[in-house]
Amino acid sequence: MDVDQRFIEDNLAYYEETQGVLPERLAAFGETYHDQGFLTRDQLHDIAYESSTRSAYHVKKNPDNRCKTVTQIIYDVTDDFSRAALLTSLNGFKAPTASCVLAAQRPDEDAVVDTRVWASLNRFDYVEGRKESFDADDYTVMIEPIRRIANQTGCRPVDVGYALFAYDDKVRDGTLH
Repeated sequence: MDVDQRFIEDNLAYYEETQGVLPERLAAFGETYHDQGFLTRDQLHDIAYESSTRSAYHVKKNPDNRCKTVTQIIYDVTDDFSRAALLTSLNGFKAPTASCVLAAQRPDEDAVVDTRVWASLNRFDYVEGRKESFDADDYTVMIEPIRRIANQTGCRPVDVGYALFAYDDKVRDGTLH
């Protein structure tokens, strides 16, 4: 099976049956982010809660001013590693949760990534090995093939990420970890 436009469409249709981050919620966070030029601690908490309810409470440990500053700076940073690293410097943000903020800000460039996305990329030989935790460097490893797939299919990277997540949900035997 190839990761083509049909694959993306089929798995995007299935995505709503998963427990993944809701695309509409992420788009709404993105609109707020663009309107303000930053995100507050409470807004980051809401995003983190969508991504990982268990660790979202850690976001409240960040000073609000630091949250605003970090998310404001990201607008001027173009390097993927640096953008992800800035976000993962905040309490409660590992690469998967940080990717939600990145994808909300730039859905045409970024995607939500996690264990399921890595597993799908691994199934199609874009990455090697099994991964259960991620850092900023892992984000850069995943976003490169996601962008290539997006370019080949005419889809946005954020949609490719959702489709890869849904595909793993559909085909995985057993537990996630």
